[in-house]
Amino acid sequence: MKRRVLGGFASILFVLFAVQSAFGNDVQRGEYLTRAAGCISCHTDGKAGGKPFAGGRGLKTPFGIYYSPNITADPETGIGGWSDPDFLNAVKRGIRPDGAHYFPVFPYTSYTQMLDADALAIKAYLFSLPTVRQKNREHDVSPPFSWRWPMMTWKLLHFDEGDFSPDKGRDDEWNRGAYLVNALAHCGECHTPRTLDGGLDWSKWMAGTEDGPDGDAAPNLTTDNKTGLGWTDEQLAFFLKTGTKPDWEEAEGVMGEAIIDGYQYLTEEDRRAIARYIGELPAIENHIGG
Repeated sequence: MKRRVLGGFASILFVLFAVQSAFGNDVQRGEYLTRAAGCISCHTDGKAGGKPFAGGRGLKTPFGIYYSPNITADPETGIGGWSDPDFLNAVKRGIRPDGAHYFPVFPYTSYTQMLDADALAIKAYLFSLPTVRQKNREHDVSPPFSWRWPMMTWKLLHFDEGDFSPDKGRDDEWNRGAYLVNALAHCGECHTPRTLDGGLDWSKWMAGTEDGPDGDAAPNLTTDNKTGLGWTDEQLAFFLKTGTKPDWEEAEGVMGEAIIDGYQYLTEEDRRAIARYIGELPAIENHIGG
């Protein structure tokens, strides 16, 4: 099942301008959105001491290890030669400048909902940073999962292209949270089980998976009384700021990186909006963990 919230023009304007007032230009706003979208941790090989956004981070999946590309503005090994349409096609449609398809380990299936102005603000920020000359690493994936041409068929089955459209029956805070969770932070990509061919299992959307990023379990975020997250909005907002869970354990792995590199820098209002939206997810029973 493919989902898209329906909505109204006034909320679209809210989503677009909710952050703009806090920043003076697209570069500053782009930095903020880059942190919200998780670009730093995925495109930086931190364990090997890699430079920010230069790529090389290995992303373990059931199909093999995919390595993130260099997204600095280096014209030869990065994205320095990309036009605005090139960037939008990559981020929102999963298509490279040469016309080849990206593998869905790159979450364009969520980023497709990103507003063009936000995507281009991210580009403006990336192009403002020092360039890094570093060639992209080849994926450690065997055929057929290393072939790009089947992605066209995969997209017909699993990719629903289109901008975020707010729910006119909900208030601005809820819609802002929906936009942050679904279009930028792409929470569902990690917290939803996958089908055999790597698509999201929409029947268990946000209900967690035993085989999350790097093979680690990702918890059920829904409101199910037995197997869901079970946190208050205040506890979740505090977690996104500090990485500290209600039981005082600290976030680890990919989630820990996402907080350190990204979510801790969000405004209190945005963290509350995320917590509000997740706190109202439909309940789905799906036990994760021991």
